[in-house]
Order: sequence, then C-alpha cells, then structure tokens
Amino acid sequence: MTNTILFDLGNTLVRYFTKAEFPGILQEAITNVRDHLRAEGKLTIAPETIWQRVEEQDYEADDHRVRPLEQRLIRIFGLDPNPSPSEMRSMCQEFLQPLLARAYRYEDSLPVLQALKGRGYKTAIVSNLPWGSPSGPWYEEIARLGLAEWMDAVIFCSDVGWRKPAPQIFAYTLEKVAARPQDCIFVGDNPRWDVAGPRAMGIEAVLVDRHGLVAGSGERPRHTLEFLKDLQPW
Repeated sequence: MTNTILFDLGNTLVRYFTKAEFPGILQEAITNVRDHLRAEGKLTIAPETIWQRVEEQDYEADDHRVRPLEQRLIRIFGLDPNPSPSEMRSMCQEFLQPLLARAYRYEDSLPVLQALKGRGYKTAIVSNLPWGSPSGPWYEEIARLGLAEWMDAVIFCSDVGWRKPAPQIFAYTLEKVAARPQDCIFVGDNPRWDVAGPRAMGIEAVLVDRHGLVAGSGERPRHTLEFLKDLQPW
C-alpha cells in the first residue's frame, strides 16, 4: 500500500526555468561569477576563453555521476584548484542568483503537501541540481519557499554524488525515508529522470506536465497529470 510520495522540485513543486530558457540563465550566471572575480582582482583570462570553457563544461556525465559546480568554475576561470571555502561559496552564490531569482512556487504545491501529510503520508523531495550546484543554498531555498516543514526528507544529487535517473539516488532515498519501492510513488516532470528512473527501481511514477511539453511527444506515460492538484494517491 502506498505510504510515501516522492517529489521532484523544479517544474513540479516550483517553477525555475525550462530547457529552452537555460542557456540565457547560464550566461547570466557565468557573467555574475566573472564580475565577482573581476571585482576581487582575480579574473586573469580573456572573455572569449571563458565562454569557450563554458561550452566545454556544459554537459552531464553519461553515467549520471554529479559533476560539481565548484570544479566546473575552477576550470572555466583557471582558478587555484584549492580555493578557500568562503571564496568558493561566494562564487556559487553568484552563479545561483539568476536561477533562484526566478523561483515561483506553484499554487497547488502547498495544498497538496498539506493534504498528504494530513492523511499520514511520508513525503520527500528528490532532485537534481543545475550544473551540479552545492546543496546548501537549495536547502535554504526549500525553507524560504515554505516546503521544508512538509517534508520528511530532502535529497539532492550533490549530496549523493549521482543524478537521476541513476539507481543510486533512488536507493539512497528509499533508505532515508525507510520505505520499500512498492510503497512509493514518484511525482515529477521529466519522463527520463522522474518516470523511467524510479520505475527501474520498482517505484510507480506519475508525470506532471504543467506546461504541455510532453503532450504528443511520444514520451507521455500512462499516469500523466496536468496539475499537481490532480494527484490522488489515496
């Protein structure tokens, strides 16, 4: 019997950006880091070199291992491979600013979470993070958006070392929430990460296609909702 509901974060509970919007956001993020380093007197490479390296770093590993943001920024800007924690934190914050500034919590997110908790379900967020960004700012984001108090656990790929759809992140989640695969439902917006990934682990999955991006694409699974408020696991 289902007793645990696992949620993706971006474009499931909160809108941040679509795939088409990300290149422009990435440009803003890198520009923020560049300007920060320039102000600190630590920018030593030419602009054309920066953007060439950004293009080289803009990919995820085929085996779904996390490629940490910190290492990407070090390579892009030719930095000391062992920067101080405070400097690395500042660069990551600059990078994430244009992403987090776009956050919009969907109107049905909190009512659904509250209803689930009221019925005794365990709930958790299981999310990939853009460009392998560190989890610290995202935990703060979950709290800022009022989601943390309704979660029994929050699992980010950067803490596990593996991105969805890798089985390792789902196995870690099941252990964290003390649940069996057959007792869980995974709710997300990406057919590969949030449907194929959990189903490979024996977890039933529901796709939320809020923006009609999957409709008619051939990737639309049987359990597809237009809005999160249509979720009826009970």
